[in-house]
Amino acid sequence: MAVQKRKHRDDDSRDDEADLILKAKRDGKHFGELYERYVRRIYTYIYYRTGNHEDAEDLTSRVFHKAFVHLPNYEHLGLPFSAWLYRIAHNIVANWYRDQGRRKVTSLEESTRHSADEEPDAVAERSAEEEKLMGMIRRLPSERQQILLLKFAEGYSNAEIGEILGRSEGAIKSLYHRTLLALREDMERQEGKQHPRGRGNGA
Repeated sequence: MAVQKRKHRDDDSRDDEADLILKAKRDGKHFGELYERYVRRIYTYIYYRTGNHEDAEDLTSRVFHKAFVHLPNYEHLGLPFSAWLYRIAHNIVANWYRDQGRRKVTSLEESTRHSADEEPDAVAERSAEEEKLMGMIRRLPSERQQILLLKFAEGYSNAEIGEILGRSEGAIKSLYHRTLLALREDMERQEGKQHPRGRGNGA
């Protein structure tokens, strides 16, 4: 029963979304409602891809500007509107990396701006661990990055991610599993470099 109820809610949400898109096509002022509905999700996705708040804000603005300009050509084919936004975001981030020469910028000051109540040592340690993990994720192929971000940042199911990326649910499940294994192996290699065995024991 719970699955059926969720399906009905999703159907209602899709119908509401389709109506809102139609209104926005007729009158640009309604695009603001689409913006408010999705801006936080797109920003979060871009932030995890770039690691910098200012860049994420700038690129998020570019995503919605491009979406607004091209909205008249958008066709609602049953996929969530967010799928289209994520594809735009993916392309814009890819272009940004090319322009930056793949230089990744992460500001410690920016990461700790909202952590004034925490002990400095705890903030630094947490930030270092988060950056280490994000560094591992950013070394993954683009599609694997997207799967992780859509699952953890957005909480999407394998089926929903498959819709967004144009892959089957089974393919997403398999790729997600292989991605987690790759991350675990990368983490173990990093740990091995930091704590090499067989040194300092006279062996």
